[in-house]
Amino acid sequence: VAEARDLLGQFCFYLHFAVMIYIVIGWLVPWHAALLFYLAFLPAVAVQWQFNKNSCVLNNLESLIRTGSWRDPHNKEEGAWLLTLATGVFGYPFKAWHIDLFTYAVLTALWAAGLSHLLWW
Repeated sequence: VAEARDLLGQFCFYLHFAVMIYIVIGWLVPWHAALLFYLAFLPAVAVQWQFNKNSCVLNNLESLIRTGSWRDPHNKEEGAWLLTLATGVFGYPFKAWHIDLFTYAVLTALWAAGLSHLLWW
């Protein structure tokens, strides 16, 4: 049974979803500057995950608003947003390394698509 989210939880969930959509389709933008931003944004996302212990700053900001602390050990999505989403959607008990492998492979492919689009233009 899905856990009900309050207004802040809903906002943060959909903001994550919007960022994910941007990551997936951002390489299609037809503007040079936007493609340059995209090519910088994707590695920045991956780097911040690495330095932030696989947690997204969006989750940390939600924790900061809720608890006054950058980390919330009670927030099951902190560091596992995509894992939680994939498990909920597919009903398969994915492991964190499955999601990491998938995520970094997709980020690499999308970054290459963005670079290709920029160079083609």
